[in-house]
Amino acid sequence: MMKVMIAFPPLDSKKGCPMLGQNRQFQWFNNPCYIYPMVPASAATLLKTSGFDVIWSDFIAEEKTYEEFLKHVKDEKPDLIMMETKTPVVKRHWKIINDLKSISTDYQPLTVLVGDHVTALPEESMKNSNVDFILTGGNYDFLLLDLCNLLSKSKSIKEIVQQLPKGIWYRENGVVKNTGKFELTHNLNDLPFIDRDLTKWTLYSEKNGNYKKLPGTYTMAGRDCWYHKCTFCSWTTLYPTYAVRTPENLLDEIGILIEKYKVKEIMDDTGTFPVGEWLKRFCKGMIERGYNKKVIIDCNMRFGILTLEDYRLMKKAGFRLLLFGLESANQNTLDKVNKAIKKEDIIEGCKLASKAGLYPHLTIMFGYPWETYEDLIETVKLGKYLMRKGYASTLQSTIVIPYPGTPLFEQCKRENLLNTLDWDRYDMREPIMKTPLTPEQISKAVRSVYSIAFNPEFIMRKILAIRDIYDVKYFIRAVKHVLGHLMDFRQVR
Repeated sequence: MMKVMIAFPPLDSKKGCPMLGQNRQFQWFNNPCYIYPMVPASAATLLKTSGFDVIWSDFIAEEKTYEEFLKHVKDEKPDLIMMETKTPVVKRHWKIINDLKSISTDYQPLTVLVGDHVTALPEESMKNSNVDFILTGGNYDFLLLDLCNLLSKSKSIKEIVQQLPKGIWYRENGVVKNTGKFELTHNLNDLPFIDRDLTKWTLYSEKNGNYKKLPGTYTMAGRDCWYHKCTFCSWTTLYPTYAVRTPENLLDEIGILIEKYKVKEIMDDTGTFPVGEWLKRFCKGMIERGYNKKVIIDCNMRFGILTLEDYRLMKKAGFRLLLFGLESANQNTLDKVNKAIKKEDIIEGCKLASKAGLYPHLTIMFGYPWETYEDLIETVKLGKYLMRKGYASTLQSTIVIPYPGTPLFEQCKRENLLNTLDWDRYDMREPIMKTPLTPEQISKAVRSVYSIAFNPEFIMRKILAIRDIYDVKYFIRAVKHVLGHLMDFRQVR
């Protein structure tokens, strides 16, 4: 039986804990936060149900050392090791792959890289490391199964190359080759429900940044966003088209999570949760099955699409936290990054969601090359206003990163707007795009947004909104996270 390891090797750094599971945007956090890596978990499950011996080795979440990881590999001797990578850590993964190739004189595993960076620049990793395969596109769980099925019959590339699906890079007699552009033609409803025990779901059930009505876990209704046109989003590289499970399929999985694992909170990791008739069917199913009384649901959402009636239905169905992108308060920026919304949509969306009893969470972005200091301050003011008035519940600030493969990255290359091509620096610790603002100005703006946590009006609204012990604990944790983020951004170069 072929043994396959899904691995997240430790990435030691003075910058903190690597947020590799939350792979749309990568950051180093001072306060460890472990997000369930959903597609790798799907890959592990799909392999196991197909008869492979699967090892789940997330040594980041298990907080183990690199030496322990290498010993673990040497002891287990998997035939193949798959690693999901991201731009700021891809160079580290090249070194790890090379270490794995020299782990023993009598043992050398096959290695596979997946993720948006290697999808955008597959040849780069083939040239800079000894990686054997790169699976491009977001449906690499399906591709990995296809590859393993072929390798289990013959480990000779020459014998299997004609049968490899599209989207795979490999070596043949030392020459780098590929099977062409990946295709997203798979049916997500064909996937088995993620094996939570195999993928050690409890590693991600507490330190995950959610509301903390424990235990909590993740689902993924679709891949990835039905809008998929924002120029900065790295997952447009993986998912240029959108695919979604049926509402009933997701509901069946939620039922298992409630009954078997006693889950109390679910974060759906779809880039944007499905809307329209799909959303109505799902909400009505949650209510009819009584799941809305047993679990709360958080999800990603877009402004300018849902009505007050929609938000009220979501509230009744058990939804709580809605994560929105507030990329800027400036219409010029919103147009340039192709958000297809107006500033008024942001304000109205927060008002409607909060009026329905939901909790909007804002992700604010800074560091655009065309924005002035006055533009930046307008975004800061809008974020603080929405928080102070109670229209938004929580927020986070990030520096926008032009990841390879995105339209924003290509624009920056054309217009000579990149400060560097050193991938290590694409970690939100500094502006990567050339901007008239200094790093200190951007860092100050980020910290200024977080300072809303100490605003008397905001604090009073939070105190008056407390309904139970979960709200109290969440409020305390939020303050700790604010302090952690302030520490993170004091280190901006």
